[in-house]
Amino acid sequence: MIVCGKDIHIQGRLVRIGRLDGDKYKFLDDPVSVVAGLRESRRRVDIFTFMQRLPDTSVKFDYPMEWDNLAVLRISTFEDWWTERIGFKARNKAKQAAKKGVIVREVPFDDVLAQGIWEIYNESPVRQGRRFPHYGKRFDRVCQMSSTFLDTSIFIGAYLDEKLIGFIKLTTDDTRTQAGMMHIVSMIRHRDKAPTNALVAQAVRSCADRGITHLVYSNFAYGKKERSSLSDFKERNGFERINLPRYYVPLTGAGWAAFRLGLHHKFVDRLPEPLLAKVRDLRYSWYKYRFPALTQDI
Repeated sequence: MIVCGKDIHIQGRLVRIGRLDGDKYKFLDDPVSVVAGLRESRRRVDIFTFMQRLPDTSVKFDYPMEWDNLAVLRISTFEDWWTERIGFKARNKAKQAAKKGVIVREVPFDDVLAQGIWEIYNESPVRQGRRFPHYGKRFDRVCQMSSTFLDTSIFIGAYLDEKLIGFIKLTTDDTRTQAGMMHIVSMIRHRDKAPTNALVAQAVRSCADRGITHLVYSNFAYGKKERSSLSDFKERNGFERINLPRYYVPLTGAGWAAFRLGLHHKFVDRLPEPLLAKVRDLRYSWYKYRFPALTQDI
């Protein structure tokens, strides 16, 4: 649905939760008008949630809120990041990609790029110890999914002998000062060439060239899991955890009840972390047995 010119995506049946289409990439400077529009809408939305824009981390709006987090790289110049902000291992990995023939460049979105993305998505049903949600999708679905927010997106491809082996889709906010990695995926068969490190380096360069001061690599921590191989990778590349307010605005009586009962969170996020860790270990062991050549950490 569209409210005050903003696309709102609604999820859930029992508790209907609305959020901006492109949540974590698009933000509200004036949530009051959107909240009012949702209250007047004929479509039921029980809770509306939105995150605050960087760099302001203090609470700005008088709505119920909880702390969320992002993995954020503050950018001044590419040289500052390359020489001062990243670890020795990350810098060597990015150099290794070039030495092994990987060429990284910005590219336009077209059918050729979409075909390459589709091939990357369909390389493996498992990535980082879990089912990869885009595996098995039809080409037209991948093309449709990848072509969102084209007017505010930057595509970067990693090529080996002119074949796409990895890509990043950067999507900027409306002020063009913050960019988020909406997708970053590389082929597992070419992980020895470190294309992901080279892609991150080019993303920093692309942001610095445009005056984008904050690059976001999704969350730093997910749910109750504070550390992982992915968070270590982000940290080695200069990203840090920044906590930001996420607002939850109950719009109905059911919304207030759901918020007080914690039903605005996924059930799995309410389970104790030791139990979740055991489940993840079992899942990883199964995938390692079922797909031994495809199970990997970043």
